[in-house]
Amino acid sequence: MAQPSASDRRQSVRAGVVWDGVRRLLEADGSEHARIVDIGGGTGGFAVPLAELGHSVQVIDPSPDALASLDRRARERGVADQVTGQQGDLSDLATLVDEADLVLCHGVLEMVDDPAAALSAIAGVLRPGGHLSLLVAQRHAAVIARAMAGHFQAARELLDDEVDAGATSRGGQRFTHDQLVDLLEAAGLQASAVQAVRVFADLVHGSLLDLEPGATAALVELERAVATRPEYLPLAAQLHVIAAR
Repeated sequence: MAQPSASDRRQSVRAGVVWDGVRRLLEADGSEHARIVDIGGGTGGFAVPLAELGHSVQVIDPSPDALASLDRRARERGVADQVTGQQGDLSDLATLVDEADLVLCHGVLEMVDDPAAALSAIAGVLRPGGHLSLLVAQRHAAVIARAMAGHFQAARELLDDEVDAGATSRGGQRFTHDQLVDLLEAAGLQASAVQAVRVFADLVHGSLLDLEPGATAALVELERAVATRPEYLPLAAQLHVIAAR
C-alpha cells in the first residue's frame, strides 16, 4: 500500500478535528441519509467521504475545474449517484438549494463582503432543527502569526482593528469567537459546539511530519486533545462551530 504523501499527512492534521466534529454531529442526529450542502466544497474532500457514509451531498463551488475534479473523484469512489456539483457561491444558495439537513461552510465566510447576509442565506435553506458546520479563520491566531513572522506593525493593526480591514486582502476576514456567536444569533442560529482547529499544526515545521515516524498521528491526537478546551481557542488558526437552526 502506498504511503500518504507529505501533503496528505499535513492535510490530515488540519482536517482531522473538523471531520470528527461533523461525523459526531451526524451520528448524534441519527440520520443515515442526510441531505448535505457543501458550500465551496471544491474537489470533494468532505463531500465524497460523506457520500461514502450514505449521505446525499450537493457541492456548490464557483470553480468549474474543481467541480470536474469532484465528479472524477466521486466516480472513482463509486458514489457519483450521491454527489452532485453545481457552479455558484453563497449568493446563489436560495436558488440552488431547496432544503438541507446540514450545510458545510468551511473557509468561505471569510471571503464574502457581508457575513451576516451570508449566514442568513444559509439559515434560509436549513430545515428546522438542521445544522451548520462553520469553519473560519480566527483573529487572535492571525495576530500571533504576523508577529512571529516579524510583521509587528501589521500584527498591531490587526489587533486594534475590530472590523478587520484586511477583509479584502487575500487572507480575507478573520473572526473572534464572540463575533461569530453574535453573527449566528442574528441569523437565527444557535452555536452548540466550538472547536479549536490547527492550534499546533501551523507552528510545527513540515519536516518533522515528513521525517519522524508516527509524528503525524501524534500531532493529530494532540490537536484532538485540545480541540474542546476553551483555553486553547485563542491560539487556534481556525474555529469550527456547529450551530443549529
